[in-house]
Amino acid sequence: MSKRVIIAGGGTGGHIFPAIAIANALKKIDGSIEILFVGAKGRMEMEKVPQAGYRIEGLDIAGFNRSSLIKNIGLPYKLLKSFLQVRTIFKKFNPDAAIGVGGYSSFPVLRFAQAKGVKTFIHESNSFAGKSNIMLGKKATAIFTGTEGMEKFFPAKKVKVTGNPVRVVIASASVTRSEGIKFFSLDEKKKTVLVVGGSLGAKSINEAIDKGLDEMLKAGLQVIWQTGKPYSVKAKERANGKQSVWVNEFITQMEYAYAAADIVVARSGAMTVAELCVAKKPVLFVPYPFAAEDHQTVNAMQLVNKKAALMVKDSEARQKLVFMTIELSLDESKQEELKKNIAAQTINDADKVIAAEILKVI
Repeated sequence: MSKRVIIAGGGTGGHIFPAIAIANALKKIDGSIEILFVGAKGRMEMEKVPQAGYRIEGLDIAGFNRSSLIKNIGLPYKLLKSFLQVRTIFKKFNPDAAIGVGGYSSFPVLRFAQAKGVKTFIHESNSFAGKSNIMLGKKATAIFTGTEGMEKFFPAKKVKVTGNPVRVVIASASVTRSEGIKFFSLDEKKKTVLVVGGSLGAKSINEAIDKGLDEMLKAGLQVIWQTGKPYSVKAKERANGKQSVWVNEFITQMEYAYAAADIVVARSGAMTVAELCVAKKPVLFVPYPFAAEDHQTVNAMQLVNKKAALMVKDSEARQKLVFMTIELSLDESKQEELKKNIAAQTINDADKVIAAEILKVI
């Protein structure tokens, strides 16, 4: 009889990519395992999971809206509806285990699994645990964390520090710098700055780069600029006719972007941090200040304190970001120090470790 596992969560690439990595690792160990994803309707996972070759069921659920309380009026109804949908999914699929990776759909799925005595596992990628994961952690079978020191959120005996699973294309990439540069039609002789603001882009980073683009080019730099959808038209106009700038709203093949980059400017979501450790690049983090419990600042500071990254506050990005990027590009020894220290934080096999631990107990 083959094992059946539900993986719940999503909302951002930071939740979806590790979830897919765990699913792939489970399949690699046990080819007969049946995996069903559960996500939130209208969110990114509904598209990305089927692309990865897995089946997904969508729940009618939304998160708590911090900025507009009136939008939360329908929340209890949606939550109730999602629990009924989860009950139906469990009846049909009859899982041996449920894994929550964070995001709206994690909570009702794991809560229901725990009520039914089904083994539950949590993957907490951030260095500051989310509220629903803290609540679910009390009854979870095991909790896998991206960083150390998570006993302040979860029962210590259940915590296993595994690191964060990184997409296979990045973890096992063999793209050379030269191939990366060619992919973006840039110049091999110039220092390349990769600017990424996550799948939706980052307003403060985009505005800072927009304002300081000419200065960067004057300093001999070239730029791979991933803007996210909201800023892409403006950025493309700004870069029009500039040979040393590649602009797009999204980069589908990140392994080429990391290979081409000499310096990276990025948000500090847990998955971006994990990928940059694997890519071993000097990085300037601009944490998103409105992330729950300001966890992106906590993520970035973990590396800053180890002299493995630099950080600029979001509110200071317009003033300081371009200046600090140019300064870093001129300081070879600083780049080497950051590279060496970030490489020491690399974890390559988190997905395999998590999959093996789950299969041990189900």
